[in-house]
Amino acid sequence: MPDCPSGCPDGLSLTARREQRLLLCRCGQSTRLPWCDGSHSPPTPSLGQRWRRFWKGE
Repeated sequence: MPDCPSGCPDGLSLTARREQRLLLCRCGQSTRLPWCDGSHSPPTPSLGQRWRRFWKGE
């Protein structure tokens, strides 16, 4: 309930099971729109390199 105080017994609680990051496609080349699948850039051998390319522009 949006107006429920923190101690309210009718309040809702959300607990995430796992962290997941999703990237939205801004170039329009993704086959999984609206999510980015990396179609706009050449393949990389690892997920870590893909994230570095995204965050640092490598």
